[in-house]
Order: sequence, then structure tokens, then C-alpha cells
Amino acid sequence: MKKRFVVMLTGVFAASMLLSGCEASKGLDTEKLTITQYKGVEVDEVDKPEDITEEDVDQAIEATLQTNATTEEVTGRAVESGDTATIDFTGKIDGVEFEGGSSTDYPLEIGSGSFIEGFEDSIIGHNIGETFDWNGKFPDDYSNTDYAGKDVTFTITVKGISEQKVPELNDDFVKTVSEESKTVAEYKKEMKKQLEEEAQTNYEDTLRSEVWTAVLENTEVKKYPKDEVKEMSDSLMEQYQTMAEYYEQDLEDFIQTQMGMSMEDFESQVDEAVKSSIKQSMVTEAIAKQEKIEPTKKEYNKEYKELAAAYNYADVDALKEAVDEEDLKEVALNNIVLDWLVDNCIQVAGK
Repeated sequence: MKKRFVVMLTGVFAASMLLSGCEASKGLDTEKLTITQYKGVEVDEVDKPEDITEEDVDQAIEATLQTNATTEEVTGRAVESGDTATIDFTGKIDGVEFEGGSSTDYPLEIGSGSFIEGFEDSIIGHNIGETFDWNGKFPDDYSNTDYAGKDVTFTITVKGISEQKVPELNDDFVKTVSEESKTVAEYKKEMKKQLEEEAQTNYEDTLRSEVWTAVLENTEVKKYPKDEVKEMSDSLMEQYQTMAEYYEQDLEDFIQTQMGMSMEDFESQVDEAVKSSIKQSMVTEAIAKQEKIEPTKKEYNKEYKELAAAYNYADVDALKEAVDEEDLKEVALNNIVLDWLVDNCIQVAGK
């Protein structure tokens, strides 16, 4: 079954745009809706992307190195800060074991701060096979008030030590993570370009979101298409019914146990989500008609390619196999209309 794509893609717009100067404001009024202003709509000024520095590039590359780090077992030395020590531990308060205070084969990164102060440091310097006691104290503001402020003794056994081996940044490493760079110098240029593109995309996405939100806030729907509301609502309910059956529950129990809400609240949220999606479609169509925005087949295909890439489909044909083309056309038109809106918006400093 092909997916209903419009709800899934709400707020996603992939095409590029340029910011123009001030334009005369403009709204529209139809039998179904009123938009007080869409052309020349004012939004908060969005900060332009900052220049990418050498430090930014180095940090991005370091993150890549860390991602490609490997774990190696350590023998012949004691635990050091930064190691991961595999431990057994038993905690006692006033000589009595307490709930949640014991574990076996627990992998603990030394220095992570995941245990109470002093616990992790106590393991440093111990070798595999050593068992020792550590006396500590729960902090006064500890989340479990039954233990807060109390003295505690942990018996700890070190069972294994491992460390992260971060690869060296060299030409050989570059060839494993990049398809276009063969040297470190080339990789740094590639990374800088990638960061610049990401910063520009973030800027454009933020501006798009601001513009679209402003236009929707300026819109009042007078009359929703009842048949479409029912069709989309039924489709969403069917999806949740399928999930409920997977969990071997009836729909109402599933909504209560898995989503923590009453059936009445759930149905209200479904209605709100459906109307929000339909409202966006109505706004898109109304503005396109008013401004005579009629995309060509070539423009639609360009949008389809970007949607396929954004949602990891092999190509446009694969996208069309999964999603009804009318829904795709609706999303593509929305992107194109949003381009037009952004071209005609006004960014206001300190708005």
C-alpha cells in the first residue's frame, strides 16, 4: 500500500532560495479561507552563517576519528582514566546490600561521572583480578532519597580492561572515510566545504520555517473539506489499529498503555493533526492559484529527485513506487510555493 506522504512531509522543504528586498504586502480571501498576509510577510531576521574556521574543521575531523575508534582489550597494566573497566560490585549500607547497588560484568568508563563521586577514581590503579572495598557517601541531593547522605561500602572486582584506540589522521585513514579525498589536505578542504553547505542549509531551513509558520498563523480556514478530513482521519486510525493488533491489544487499551492518553484525547489529536495538514495544502493551493504559480514537468521532477534523496530512496521511480504521485505533486508544489514566499518575505532585525 502506498503511503500518505503529505502528513509525513509536513514542514519539509528541500529546494533552495534567495532573499529579496521588501515587497508590497498582500493577502487573499476565498470561500474556504482567509490569509491576511502572505506576500511581504515579516519574520525575525535569521542570522547568516558564520565563516567556517580551521578550528571548526579540526573539531569535525576529530569527531570522525572518534566515531571510527576501535576498542581493544588491555593486559599487563592497571586501570587508567579513560579506560573502560569491566567490574563486579556489591554495595552495602550499614552492612546490608541495597536495591540497585550491585551488578556483574558492568562496563564502566572511568571518568564518565556516572557513579557517585570517588567510585570511579577508586578503580584507577587496580589490575584485572583484584578485589577491594571502597567507602564512600551518597550526596545529600541524591535522586533516591532513601540513600541520600548515607555512607556506603562497595566491594569491587576488576574483571577486564579495555581502551579506545583512535585512528591517526593520515592519508590512509582519509581514503577509508572519503570517496573524493586522498590526502589529509584534500580532506580538510572537503570537510570545510561540507560544513559550509550544512551551515547554509540550516540558515535556509530556519528561514523557511519562520516564513511558513508566519503565513499559517495569518491564515483562518473557514471550511474544511469533510470528505478529506474523514479519509485522512480513518487512515491514521487504521495505522494505530494495526499497531494495537501487533501488541495484541484493542485500540483503546493500546492508546492508554502505550501513549498515556484517553481515547477522547487521542481522537482530538488525530483531528488536529489532520486539519493542520489539510490547512497547509489549502494554503499552498490558494497562493499558487492567486500568484499563477504553475510548475512545469521539469520543475516537478527536480523536486521529486530532491525528495527521493532526502528520504533515502534509490531514485524517483523507487519513490513513486512507495508514494502516490498525487501526494508527491502536492508536496512538490508546497516546496515551490514556499520558495516564492521566501523570495518575497521581509526579515526584520529585532522583531
